[in-house]
Amino acid sequence: MSPSAGGLVVFLLSVQVIQSQDGWRVNYLKTDVCALKGSTVYISCDITHPPGIDPSDIKDRFWFTKEKDGEPVDLGTDSEYSGRVTYVCYSDSCYLTITDVRESDSAEYKLTFMTNKPGEKYTGSPGVTLSVTDSGLQVQVRRSDSTWLELTCHSSCVLSDHPEYDWFKNEENIKTGSSLLVSSGSTDRYSCDLRGSWDNGSPAVYGPQRPSVSVSPSAVMLEGDSVTLTCSTDANPAANYTWYKEHEDSPRASGQNFTITDFTAEHSGNYYCEAQNEMGRSNSTLLRIPSSGKGGCTWSTTKDIVIFVLLLIIIIVLAVPYIKSH
Repeated sequence: MSPSAGGLVVFLLSVQVIQSQDGWRVNYLKTDVCALKGSTVYISCDITHPPGIDPSDIKDRFWFTKEKDGEPVDLGTDSEYSGRVTYVCYSDSCYLTITDVRESDSAEYKLTFMTNKPGEKYTGSPGVTLSVTDSGLQVQVRRSDSTWLELTCHSSCVLSDHPEYDWFKNEENIKTGSSLLVSSGSTDRYSCDLRGSWDNGSPAVYGPQRPSVSVSPSAVMLEGDSVTLTCSTDANPAANYTWYKEHEDSPRASGQNFTITDFTAEHSGNYYCEAQNEMGRSNSTLLRIPSSGKGGCTWSTTKDIVIFVLLLIIIIVLAVPYIKSH
């Protein structure tokens, strides 16, 4: 693999021998290939000829993916590949280069050729199946010890046996290598890209930012009410949430939302959430849930208070004539 003006260059390794046709054979390299969108792909093959045949007898070699009226269509004349396809052929080998590959380039590529013998025509079949994907890079996180994390870059496309990766910290190139060690708990953003390619970088991974917390409803809680605490943060991979009450070691709940039903004075106090992913963890500030209070009369709902006030008014209205008559 090496850089080129077109981006990442994909070489096809390991030989596949195609069944002989009258002593002619086409030896492709890898018959199943995955490439990243925008990269450059090289496909090559060797041609084995029957004994006594001069390689110069081979003529009119070209690559194709489509047929028209039962005849192969030269890839070099296909408008969809205009300016992106080149052939380099020697006496017994042929190379196809496709630059700036697109997802629409996903197809089976075959070499066909004729010889000096009238009507003698051969096609290397099956051919090379190319699959083009938009992006296949992901950063995987593994805890090395309590202090360090090991980041490795993985691709859904097998591009070579030993691919090289560029590593980025907050979008700045910091290293080239197969892996990267970073300190646990860092909120810096780390990503990787195949060396020589600048268009297919992985999504960045980073630890949780300080979570924000909210409560609904936001008014003072009355006994018997239901209250929901919500925690949110920015993190990749997505964070998991755990809820704690101040001065308690055991968690009260897990999940982004923590709902308290049938609220009582015991539930009042300070709460916080912890957001955690493979990169680290972060705690929110304290969220105060005030007590509903306890007194001579404790009303669980606004409806009860309204009824009490109405009854009090009725009593006063009825009592006024009596007081005046005495």
